[in-house]
Amino acid sequence: MFQGFSDETIDFMWGIRLNNRRDWFQAHKQEYLQYFYEPMREMNAELYQRMCQAFPKQSWLSKVTRIYRDARRLHGQGPYKDHLWLSLQGPVENWTETPVFWFELGPEAWSYGLGMYCGRASTAAKLRSRMDADPRPMERLQRKLERQEEFALEGPEYARRKPPSTPALEAWYQKKYFSLTHREANGPILYSRELVDRVFQGWKFLEPFYAYLSTVPGDPDPVGE
Repeated sequence: MFQGFSDETIDFMWGIRLNNRRDWFQAHKQEYLQYFYEPMREMNAELYQRMCQAFPKQSWLSKVTRIYRDARRLHGQGPYKDHLWLSLQGPVENWTETPVFWFELGPEAWSYGLGMYCGRASTAAKLRSRMDADPRPMERLQRKLERQEEFALEGPEYARRKPPSTPALEAWYQKKYFSLTHREANGPILYSRELVDRVFQGWKFLEPFYAYLSTVPGDPDPVGE
């Protein structure tokens, strides 16, 4: 059962950032496993179990990233990440095409939310087409978003404005892809079970967004896009 992270977790993340070398990592690998990777796995397992119980009709896949960077994509960076994340999504072939629940922990801050990253332009076009045909479902979700302060809509925008079906959905139309994100500086919550409770409650709030957006890739290609 997840009991929280520790000072040793934070120390290791700063250590690997400042000493991103194989010899340093090998000398501190047990710290990585005990204070960083294993607590993240415990948190992931508990969140997966809770989401399965809360939404029994949905199938979920969960995973925890590893610390090793892809050697093909180092781009001058060291071989290790100084942060880890866990994720939860439905069973799909391409994770970039549907929303993903996530939690991420780095040396300075943690974040969590729901995001659709690096999706195809056709997926964003399908979302706009769906909102054009019937804006009411997304308007209800947008009102839900506006009534809270935990999550903010983020994501890169098109250089040329996309005309929305209704002013309330302006921000959604302009996103190439998106995330509903909460970020917070590292603090006492990391060291307690309150963290997993907070993330679970946030994911529950975001599930209606997931339910709506996860079906968008299956829509027909829009005419004229």
